[in-house]
Amino acid sequence: MISAQDDLIGHQAPAPFAEGVGSGDARFTERYWYTLHPITGTVDGTPMIIDIGMGYYPNKGVMDVFAGITVGRKQHNFRATRTLGDTPLHVGAGPLRIDVVEGAKRHRLTLMDNDSGFSFALDFEASFPVAQEKQNYRERKGQVEEDMVRTMQFGRWQGWFVINGTRHEVTPQSWWGQRDHSWGIRSEMRTDEAAPPVQQHSSFFWTWSMFQFEDRGISIFLKEREPGKPHYLSACEFVRAEDGSVTHREATGATHDLTWADDPLGQTIEAGSFTLTFAEGPPLTVRMEGQEARFYLKGGLYGGFNGWNHGDHKGDYHAEHDVWDLDDAATRAKARTLGDHVVRATCDGRTGIGISEYGVAQGYPRYPGPQKHPAL
Repeated sequence: MISAQDDLIGHQAPAPFAEGVGSGDARFTERYWYTLHPITGTVDGTPMIIDIGMGYYPNKGVMDVFAGITVGRKQHNFRATRTLGDTPLHVGAGPLRIDVVEGAKRHRLTLMDNDSGFSFALDFEASFPVAQEKQNYRERKGQVEEDMVRTMQFGRWQGWFVINGTRHEVTPQSWWGQRDHSWGIRSEMRTDEAAPPVQQHSSFFWTWSMFQFEDRGISIFLKEREPGKPHYLSACEFVRAEDGSVTHREATGATHDLTWADDPLGQTIEAGSFTLTFAEGPPLTVRMEGQEARFYLKGGLYGGFNGWNHGDHKGDYHAEHDVWDLDDAATRAKARTLGDHVVRATCDGRTGIGISEYGVAQGYPRYPGPQKHPAL
């Protein structure tokens, strides 16, 4: 089926967009992900973080989106999905839309009025250049399990949002954040007890963390089964000089020293540090302290929630919304660990803000305390 969007560039096979990508693999996924948070961690003393995302599954004929905000100890979630139909490259579903106004520089995200009580019009403005992470390629028993490209970028936000009838203004001086864009064969993550079997994980530590300062950005994606021996590391540092020019260097090594909060409901970092080494120049240590604001990514269907997983066909259009009490044990058990945790960061006398995603699985030789909770 030829659509009007077939006039656009971006085809990945000798076929119309409606016929999917060349590999035909149902796991082929393209995702956008964004977060924003006040640089103080709070708005008038109330912790907040906003997460927004989209998943495009050309070989399933599906696109799903989510948007959510954590206000204090309440997480508000909106989720929607649609069939691709004759608008496969329209990035959105229902009231949520994402527009790339200027590639690698400015994106516009809109959530129109809807029953969730959460709406916004927000612009992401890049504060540093976009960077490509190392290729994420993994095989298991001779089969490709994951083969994915991911880019990431730091930015500042501008616009407004409404939650529970209250409008909040967002300015680049007060709201910072980050985004990523990934595409390729993505391994399926299933951690939803409502749709067994649930995947079991053992003997690993991982983190995907991004820290932003006025003149510096630091990103870390680390996976390891033995402390100090990463089997995947993609980390970099951006530095902006007084003349506005930006330098960039890739890390060759990483170590960590983390302290875990006494959280009876899940894995939560209290504080810690990461030290990066580079082929050239001095090593770099960034320290972080966990803040209260956190968005649990099951609100956006990561790992699945209540029987609905990324890429599932739910009809021409389907939407849901809910509010989670993050102090409720049953809710946290369903939310599990995976989330964007706002952290205060310090590095070389600078103070900044960022997010950290992380998990420790049973059997990893370090950090035994949090291993009583799920790693993802």
